[in-house]
Amino acid sequence: MQKVVLNGETETIELGKKIGAQLKMGDVIVLTGELGSGKTKLTEGILTFFGLQNEISSPTFTIVNEYQTPQFPIYHFDVYRLEGSDEFLAIGGEEYFEKGVSIIEWGEMIADILPPQYTKISFSRELKDDNKRILTIEQI
Repeated sequence: MQKVVLNGETETIELGKKIGAQLKMGDVIVLTGELGSGKTKLTEGILTFFGLQNEISSPTFTIVNEYQTPQFPIYHFDVYRLEGSDEFLAIGGEEYFEKGVSIIEWGEMIADILPPQYTKISFSRELKDDNKRILTIEQI
């Protein structure tokens, strides 16, 4: 487990770029934390590493956005509006895990069907500084 303190959006994007550089086919990243805590910004950083920074949009209403990189597709999920794992399975969500890299916002909602190994990044806000975020990164 690793803790990282970030001061603002720029540092969040920079961390995302570092994570992007290490990704490989089949990786799953679960992002958890309250609304506005930086989950989509971190994803923007990951996509920036692949030159896709202008293409990001939150998949809140579409459930999944797909981005093509030369190495593999990246699937960006937002499962906040799903009723649970059954709904994720109904859209074929599990099949995405093997086809590319999956980044899942609110992934704790489908924890029971996540692959045996994934990276979980938990976001929390610093109470005294609204721009500061504390990330806990765990390999599950």
